[in-house]
Amino acid sequence: MDADFSVELAQDDPVLDFPWTDPDGKLSYFDVKRHPDLIAKIVEAENFPELAAFLRTLNSGRSAVESAKCDVWATTDLSAEEDIYGASHKVASYVDLVFSSDGRRRSFPIHEDFARRLTDLLRRVPESPASVETCLRRCFSGGATEAQEGFYFTVYISGYANDEATARRNWSMALTAAADALARLSLQDE
Repeated sequence: MDADFSVELAQDDPVLDFPWTDPDGKLSYFDVKRHPDLIAKIVEAENFPELAAFLRTLNSGRSAVESAKCDVWATTDLSAEEDIYGASHKVASYVDLVFSSDGRRRSFPIHEDFARRLTDLLRRVPESPASVETCLRRCFSGGATEAQEGFYFTVYISGYANDEATARRNWSMALTAAADALARLSLQDE
């Protein structure tokens, strides 16, 4: 499996306001870490049981992180960099993760070390037509009145194949590998 991480802290890079609500008020953050039953309200988790399992692992009591946002999609519009998979289809997702501890959430060195160790673990997974890209970005938590600057991760997980069903299977296996690696890191950091 291909795995890499990047740091995206430029002024025009994505930023997460945590907790969040979309401007139309139709979508919002669910605190699945403290209220696991709320996973049923996440449409993507309902439509993709593989993602639901991933989110349950990430938001378990033993996990150092929790999910803030997610999405899943299938596409045949692949980039030139994705030609290495020799595939015509991709099933992909992203999950925004924050450290559960406010103190850890504000530490760039802790985030960078965690992303580096996650990438190292995932590079040990046997070769497969899948990838995991972890992006370290800026986060503002606590709401508008008491916003504190910190960091978060966007983890992109993709599976590739020449048909959507196989691409989804490859994505599912990559999700499982990423969940295992994140759980392992959480245990190491206890």
